[in-house]
Amino acid sequence: MSGHSKWSTIKRKKGAEDAKRGKIFTKLARDITLAARQSGDPSANPALRLAIDKARRANMPKDNIERAIKRGTGELEGGELEEITYEAYAPHGVAMLIKCTTDNRNRALSEVRRVFNKHGGNMAEQGAVGWMFDLKGYLTVPAEGVDPDEVFMAAVDAGADDVEVSDEVIEIYTAPDSLHAVREALEAAGFTVEEAELSQFAKNEVELGVKETLSIMAMVELLEESDDVDKVYTNLSISDDALAELETA
Repeated sequence: MSGHSKWSTIKRKKGAEDAKRGKIFTKLARDITLAARQSGDPSANPALRLAIDKARRANMPKDNIERAIKRGTGELEGGELEEITYEAYAPHGVAMLIKCTTDNRNRALSEVRRVFNKHGGNMAEQGAVGWMFDLKGYLTVPAEGVDPDEVFMAAVDAGADDVEVSDEVIEIYTAPDSLHAVREALEAAGFTVEEAELSQFAKNEVELGVKETLSIMAMVELLEESDDVDKVYTNLSISDDALAELETA
């Protein structure tokens, strides 16, 4: 989990650029559409509620959100999406899970392979990498102006497994099925939840030098530039020195 929140913060800053906003909205809309297949009612569909909240945080227009929901419920055409997770090894033996949401499986695979063909590493068989990761609920609360002990108690009482505190953010980890209960408890206690999502975390991380770390993170960014790629998870531990380089890049 080392560097998770800092890397997420860097990506949010980069992703806020206006030039990239259209691409961000495309991915968010796909997440909403996929979640809305179960139900178009956010109050009865926690996955949809999470997807909508993420879209709102990115300032996605209300009309875009509503259209994405209608595609998922079948009221509008264009909801033929599927989720695929590719497994791979990047250079230096770094394990990767590449989560895609796409309406064209062949295109998604082609774009992922293109990055690996150019930068090294190789695609892996299903299950070859997945066992190295655990699916967990992940939430963040801004640390400024709050009592970490109160956040800890509210989270743990609601079923959180772990709470980590830093100067900027408090990170909460839960079992997948406890994510929504913990989020609701934190918000009921008056805390602002900035992030709330299901995420993959490596059971054991690998450490590389700064140069090698930057090359792997460059691959991650290239993969995430694809409209079909939602998230890229790795077992790479990002050092403070590497984070400082990434932040100024």
